[in-house]
Amino acid sequence: MAEIKVQEFLGTGRRKTAVARVRLASGSGKITVNNRSFDNYFPIEALRMLASQPLTVTETAGKFDVRVNVTGGGPTGQAGAVRHGIARALLQADANLRPALKSSGFLTRDPRMRERKKYGQPGARKRFQYSKR
Repeated sequence: MAEIKVQEFLGTGRRKTAVARVRLASGSGKITVNNRSFDNYFPIEALRMLASQPLTVTETAGKFDVRVNVTGGGPTGQAGAVRHGIARALLQADANLRPALKSSGFLTRDPRMRERKKYGQPGARKRFQYSKR
C-alpha cells in the first residue's frame, strides 16, 4: 500500500531563552503545543492571541494544523517563540506572505536577552551598598 506523504513546513522561533520548533501541515486549523491543546498550554487569552498572530494576519488560521515543541523560558517568552516559529514556517509554505509578515514584525527575532550578573555586585546593575566608613 502506497503511503501518502503529507507536506510539512518547518520553522524555528526563538525569544529570550525559549526555543519553539514548529511544524505546519495542511489541515483544519488545530494547534498543539507539547502534545497538549493550545488552550490548555496557554491558559491566558493574551498569550494565545500573541502566539497565533501570524495566522490571523495572513488569514491562514483554518488552513494549517500547527504542531509545536517549545522549551525554555517562561510563558511569555514561549508564546513569542511560537509566534516567530509559525511566521517562519508560513514563509516556507508560501513566499507571497512575506510582505504581510515582515510589516507586522513577525520575522524579526527579538534580540533582548537577560543581562549577566557581574562579579562584585549582587546583580547585573545593582551595586552593594556603599559606606564611607
